[in-house]
Amino acid sequence: MNSFGSTIQLLEIKSRSCCRPALLAALLLGCVNSRAASDVDARVGSLLAQMTLAEKIGQMTQVDSAALPDKSHIQKYFLGSVLSGGGSDPADNSPQSWLNLTAECQSWAAKTRLKIPLLYGVDAVHGHNNVLGAVIFPHHIGLGATRNPALVESAARVTAEEIAGTGINWTFAPCIAVAQDARWGRTYESFSDSPELTGELGAAAVRGFQKNSILACAKHFVGDGGTRGGADQGDTAADEATLRKIHLAPYLPAIKSGVGSVMISFSSWNGAKMHGNKHLISDVLKGELGFKGFTISDWAAIDQLPHDYKGSIEASINAGLDMIMVPNGPGQGNNYLEFIAKLTELVNEKRVPLTRIDDAVRRILRTKFAMGAFEAKPVDTSLTAAIGSESHRQVARDCVRQSLVVLKNDSSALPLSKNLKRILVVGRAADDLGMQCGGWTLSWQGETGKVTSGGTTILEAIRQSVGSNTVVSVSADGSGAHDADAVIVVVGETPYAEMKGDRGDLRLSAQDNALIKKARQAGAPMVTVLLSGRPLILGDALEASDAFVAAWLPGTEGLGVTDVLFGDYQPTGKLPRAWPRGADETPAQTSSGTQSAFPFGFGLTYDARHPSDSRPIKTASANP
Repeated sequence: MNSFGSTIQLLEIKSRSCCRPALLAALLLGCVNSRAASDVDARVGSLLAQMTLAEKIGQMTQVDSAALPDKSHIQKYFLGSVLSGGGSDPADNSPQSWLNLTAECQSWAAKTRLKIPLLYGVDAVHGHNNVLGAVIFPHHIGLGATRNPALVESAARVTAEEIAGTGINWTFAPCIAVAQDARWGRTYESFSDSPELTGELGAAAVRGFQKNSILACAKHFVGDGGTRGGADQGDTAADEATLRKIHLAPYLPAIKSGVGSVMISFSSWNGAKMHGNKHLISDVLKGELGFKGFTISDWAAIDQLPHDYKGSIEASINAGLDMIMVPNGPGQGNNYLEFIAKLTELVNEKRVPLTRIDDAVRRILRTKFAMGAFEAKPVDTSLTAAIGSESHRQVARDCVRQSLVVLKNDSSALPLSKNLKRILVVGRAADDLGMQCGGWTLSWQGETGKVTSGGTTILEAIRQSVGSNTVVSVSADGSGAHDADAVIVVVGETPYAEMKGDRGDLRLSAQDNALIKKARQAGAPMVTVLLSGRPLILGDALEASDAFVAAWLPGTEGLGVTDVLFGDYQPTGKLPRAWPRGADETPAQTSSGTQSAFPFGFGLTYDARHPSDSRPIKTASANP
């Protein structure tokens, strides 16, 4: 019996608090026993029958918290959901302030006539990354290198616990885009360019989130990773068979894992915006694939449809959108008051059938009931206190260990001995938590420097890892390596996220190449660690290094990097996508391996001990 088969038996337990995660997954899979299904359906039907059109449309409306001129609008307009987008944080961004914000919003929902609770959404895409002091996990591309579904599920479980500690109940994750072109600025949000690996790890993340009653959201439906030239919000030109084989495939395991929501993509398919694509949203996703949850638009994405605003609302709702993210408030362009008014007009004019409204609201309410939102208790303060805890950081540290891919290790340069007399650390990225974490970390685009409390930079981790007699020196420009026993150079991309992260040129920066070249001149054994959200064209940097490690965007736990560099753990990471050799290489050539520097699945292990080090190398845990 599979895991869902065993958990479905729990649904006969009368206490909803005992079976909430199983109920969510099972109901959305359509494989729950008739008694539990009838109970939820009866409650949904009863509630829906009492609702006015205004209350129904309110449930279909999601507003950014910063756009609400007054939180009482949640009650006044019967809003079904609030989100905190990039930058919509409480003043001091502490866990307690987040908890206060979400509690205030829920209190206004509780004052509505029918007391329907809110779904509060946030982009917790690699940990609860909006919150000061939360654990930041490796981005998806690093988790893809682990090839470890159990570990990915554990990471999502920890993230869900930290989300719950702030009173939030919905994350816009996992991203199950199958990024084909690394020039796309969201490549690091993709587990892999393999549909199979992406689907396997995406389903694991769904299970991890929803086991803790945090609603997951598979995104972005569909084809976001296949746009021409890797252009963000661009056009995926492909026949339907190709779209299904590459981009639709990961949605099947996510749906089988009971994912409760799906976000529609900004991108287009063969020139037509996805937010108006009835065939793929209603016929394929909801019909053919049997998705029982609800769909959500991306940030103001319906505004990009080729109509006036009222026409865009009509097209998106009739295409199968159930909830619309209308982040703007009064006076900010197309806003939630205008959305509510125009959708009301469309229903009264019979341009949007009331049956379509009822279907959307039924899906939203069904999910709220299934995830236990109507029976939600006050937030367990132990969850709030556990945000950023050592036990959570240990799971993230294990993710880092298993994500590192050793691309080169000449003369067994790795692992480094902890007993070297002097180690020189070169590169600004070595002591920059923001560069380790990348985009979507406290702010939308991310930033350099000490972006959050807690965590350990790679430089700090090196100092903690070596013996007391080892001198760790720092060089900003690569000089001073002549008397070092080993040099560790840490280079990489500065933080970025969607839109601003698109790059036409994927070559390692001239500054980083010059740094590596200068550090190499002294002749000491040199290890280069690359922090990046995608494979970069390495040029002479690879040849100049004795060992080269792709560390991706590892997050806050730099000790996971040094665990591997100094041989406490065996490197096990394997490339989740092929590594290009040159700037003129096409994505197809890279993925096929015909011109790649390193093929999909490549990754070295340590086959010999350092002569002065007899310590056994551990293998990282599969189930932390």
